[in-house]
Amino acid sequence: MKCFIGIDLGSTTTKAVVMNEDREVIGRGITNSRSNYDTASAVAKQEAMIDTRFTLLRNNLDENDKLKDNQDVFLHDLERNFRREQFVEQLDDLQTTCLRNAEGERFNEVRTDLTEVLASVFDNLREESLALYAKGAKRKSDFFRDIAGGRFLTLSEDFSKQAGISYDYALNVYDKSIIEVENRPPAGNLEGKFFNGLRNLTRESPELGISFEDVQKPVKDALAVELEESFVVGTGYGRVRLPFPKEHIRSEILCHGLGAHMMYEGTRTVLDIGGQDTKSIQVDKNGVVDNFQMNDRCAAGCGRYLGYIADEMNMGVHELGPIAMKATKAVKINSTCTVFAGAELRDRLALGEKREDILAGLHRSIILRAMSIIARSGGISDQFTFTGGVAKNEAAVKALRDLVKENYGDVTINIDPDSIYTGALGGSEFARRAVMEA
Repeated sequence: MKCFIGIDLGSTTTKAVVMNEDREVIGRGITNSRSNYDTASAVAKQEAMIDTRFTLLRNNLDENDKLKDNQDVFLHDLERNFRREQFVEQLDDLQTTCLRNAEGERFNEVRTDLTEVLASVFDNLREESLALYAKGAKRKSDFFRDIAGGRFLTLSEDFSKQAGISYDYALNVYDKSIIEVENRPPAGNLEGKFFNGLRNLTRESPELGISFEDVQKPVKDALAVELEESFVVGTGYGRVRLPFPKEHIRSEILCHGLGAHMMYEGTRTVLDIGGQDTKSIQVDKNGVVDNFQMNDRCAAGCGRYLGYIADEMNMGVHELGPIAMKATKAVKINSTCTVFAGAELRDRLALGEKREDILAGLHRSIILRAMSIIARSGGISDQFTFTGGVAKNEAAVKALRDLVKENYGDVTINIDPDSIYTGALGGSEFARRAVMEA
């Protein structure tokens, strides 16, 4: 099967999209961006290819009478079990790396105790992974470092205290080891992880009424399909570091414009708010860029800004939107600089303003900056498409809808659940055209 791949290397996340010859998206993958951009692109592509296998499996199961109306449940549970297999594989890699790094001379006086601490930590992490990937379990992140890191630090502090050694020893080993583990894509046997996940699923979900043998062949057939990487196009913030020839690189403006057009054919104006920049793009009826503008000073008003604010308030970025939605008013934020906005936030809290009202004001401030960029690019034409990671923030979306209506009246605003993949989607279409329309 010919596969056309687009990779969007952003400042915070790297996304990949796999498209087939019929312009159908058959796989998506995402990972956290690293200083090693080659690894980030490799992991995102690997994740997209795994997702492609699940798409092929879904197609193979369409005629499976055993599953009937339970196909979606089965696929969701299989992926959940697959992800646990993948997580444990990376835990094993991290443990091996930690133990190797603990062999250094600097740890001579505590080596035995430190080794025992590490063994206890990883035993607990493996046991906890059962609950972490259980049915209905909620995870704040799907990235390995986010999931494993917090619990490693908590557990190692507890076990170090019990062993009578400084927690700094485990912390130093972890800091060195996690970088090594993150900078190599998960290896291992793909078929093994699929089938181990399948065995776990059939044991834990007897209500589905299927056995391992019932679905073994569809899974094997999906894994047997040869996926040919016919052409790969790279784009995004870190595109100059992507491991591709120059002819495989496309501007993120072109990719986001084309990607938004593919999601919503009537798109004429695109707003993309990513981790490091904000882009307003005007496209014609074919998705070709007519005009664009970007933020020209700093990351204020982008995803990094929200990350900074979340750190200031000691909460996760994903918590900002829901809290802001509880506001009864939007406190006016005067600062446009990220650092000064943090100082103003602290001042507002000290004056007794509610945090939800402050956050509502911060979200409105972000969108006000975006509206200025939109105006410079030519304003908003129906239809308007909002993309990027910030498009998942409900408070940002509310502020955008309010300000668009105030300034441009009733305009159709499109927000796709997979909008974070817009740039990669455009890249995959450029890859397809490079081969199919050459």
